[in-house]
Amino acid sequence: MRVFVTGATGFVGSALVADLIAAGHQVLGLTRSEAGARALAAAGAEAHEGSLADLDSLKSGAARSDGVVHLAFNHDFSTYLANCEDDRQVIAALASALVGTDRPLLVTSGTGMSAGGQGQPVKEDDPPASAAAVPRAASEEAAEAAAAEGVNVSVVRLPQVHDTEKQGLITYAIASAQEKGVSTYVGAGENRWPAAHRLDTARLYRLALERGERGARYHAVAEEGVPMRAIAEAIGRRMGLPTASISPEEAPAHYGWLAGFAMLDLPASSHETRKRLNWRPTGPGLLADIEHLRRQGA
Repeated sequence: MRVFVTGATGFVGSALVADLIAAGHQVLGLTRSEAGARALAAAGAEAHEGSLADLDSLKSGAARSDGVVHLAFNHDFSTYLANCEDDRQVIAALASALVGTDRPLLVTSGTGMSAGGQGQPVKEDDPPASAAAVPRAASEEAAEAAAAEGVNVSVVRLPQVHDTEKQGLITYAIASAQEKGVSTYVGAGENRWPAAHRLDTARLYRLALERGERGARYHAVAEEGVPMRAIAEAIGRRMGLPTASISPEEAPAHYGWLAGFAMLDLPASSHETRKRLNWRPTGPGLLADIEHLRRQGA
């Protein structure tokens, strides 16, 4: 299968490119730079020049492929709302090249974008929240719109994806701890975040692409919910910093934009995903990777 991958040189995307090629697939990776093109060539993939802002380049990349995995997203949180709506347009452009075919399109979302949960692990069949309430859910709304046009689209919801270099939003919590000189959690720190290792996540994308099931939702969740207190304590140990609780009232000033996430309880299940894809995560857990950080000054 010839697979068009956006975000092909990114954190998860680069692992997916390697996994796809090892499994015998060809990869066409979106890149906007010569450095990205060189990295793709070194990995054995073909570079496709373009960007998320160039919708024509996205359409042509999708048209040249047997399947599409959309991983790229602008993580500049100062323009978060605009980025979410831009992602809606990106997905619509990719989908437009696949109308009338059975070629699969995998769209990326997050486990926190579901309307389910309320303290219980979010499940794959829980519908997405409205983008009016949760802006990042625009990706799933775009997927639903593509499905209504007959596109073979499915969704992969990501937790905190990690290795010893990056840990999703926890990377920002680590930076905050370094800046403030203390690793913190809110209240009792009992709220939980789901997690999965980068290589396990890449393998799930490949399995989902190969399955090509219309309308499926998959959860790339290896750990249903790691308590925030345990995360903060692991950061403190690795950084040689004290660990402390702060109140909900103190969180906005302490964390900035991260405060809204730091207080959420977001456990998620992957029971159906594991059964349908025969996905068995084997990578290290989140706390183990934090204990062996290679960046953020560790």
